[in-house]
Amino acid sequence: MGHISNSYLDLHNRLEKFPQHAPASEALFQILEILFSEKEATLVSKLPIKPFGIPLAAKLWKQSEEEAEIILNELADKGLLIDIMEENKRVFTLAPPMAGFFEFSLMRTDGKFDRKVLSELYYQYINKEDEFISILFNLKPPIDRVYVHEDTLQDHDQSIILDYERASQVIDTATCITVGTCYCRHKMEHVGKACDNPQDVCLTFNNAAQSLSKHGIAKKISKEEAHEILDRVRKLGLVQVGDNSQTGVSWICNCCGCCCEALLGYKRLGYSSNIYSNFEAKIDADACTGCGICAEKCPVDAMDMIEIPEGNNLAQVNYDRCIGCGVCQRFCPSEAIIMQRRKELNFTPVDVFERIVLSAIEKGTLPNLIFDNFSLWTHKVYRRLMKLYFSFPKVKRSLVEDQLQSRYLRSMVKIYDKFNKGRLGKFDLDNYTHPELHPDK
Repeated sequence: MGHISNSYLDLHNRLEKFPQHAPASEALFQILEILFSEKEATLVSKLPIKPFGIPLAAKLWKQSEEEAEIILNELADKGLLIDIMEENKRVFTLAPPMAGFFEFSLMRTDGKFDRKVLSELYYQYINKEDEFISILFNLKPPIDRVYVHEDTLQDHDQSIILDYERASQVIDTATCITVGTCYCRHKMEHVGKACDNPQDVCLTFNNAAQSLSKHGIAKKISKEEAHEILDRVRKLGLVQVGDNSQTGVSWICNCCGCCCEALLGYKRLGYSSNIYSNFEAKIDADACTGCGICAEKCPVDAMDMIEIPEGNNLAQVNYDRCIGCGVCQRFCPSEAIIMQRRKELNFTPVDVFERIVLSAIEKGTLPNLIFDNFSLWTHKVYRRLMKLYFSFPKVKRSLVEDQLQSRYLRSMVKIYDKFNKGRLGKFDLDNYTHPELHPDK
């Protein structure tokens, strides 16, 4: 790598505090130099991981609140920060690289960035180099998951599929919805590898959608329009891959197996990530005609055609690869494929907070998440963290204790144990406070 200014080195160190990490490479620093001015890189490197308000940014930057707000607005306009309203206060957060500001930079169409140059750099960093995508796909829990095509399910499965497993439910419960340019296919277009599938189908929801709409990065649409997009892409055989959380889903992409980061990475890295839905394909051998359409349509090459003694071909599911999307069932002309409930269901975090905390524990970055922005960790947030902690098995609780080395945590555990032994009655984390316990600074 050539000479890199301290501003971008500091920014990179800041990105490394995310559980997903962003490994250093020449391509990454070229990306950061396009997205952030040197001054912006210096300022963003000082921002906390957790959401923050204008007063804190002004304090960290040693500026007036008016000056800080102008810069924060410019960063949000570029899609580098997300801003939302929380308890009547404007709150900002730095999006991770993915899913985050990498995608937002290509979603916009206002010419703020040279999308061809960025696309070539993203292709180098993500599709040619291995480290970033390997880290992303080895996060536990994963950042994304597959949503089964609901209309491919049998009647009895329609009654047991959970609401959070339905892309339609994400649309129906969203407070705001936007549509933007598909990052993956647009990137591939600039490197001469795009397919003919539509690009105007990238859906964003809730707080993220509010921010992207406000800053002109994505277009606000109705729930009816979102359902029309969902219906259109399913008929094309695209896979819904979205936010791995039960509530507050931020995004759903409509993915193909030839362009899209999630499915390309899944295949490229040996099908190691558990992004699959809670359903899987099953072949009715008597009904299968061996036409091979399912193998042709499967976006992750999970269908094999095998010869049988009668001289015909028969479709066979490779269950180590099947992501449970339902595309094969949709296109089977002989209706020889059904989608069945998996025996072992995937774990889906309740929300993004739980997913990030669990990922931080796995990656050893929990102290970054907490102490980097101590002043914003309210009693409410600590109670949520403690409820998660007490639900963990002993091994994972030990990981938390080793990382935090916190007097507060040790005190909480001691009091919790007393409650459990019946000395102090029932332990209620939702309403519990203790005047002598204060989180370590």
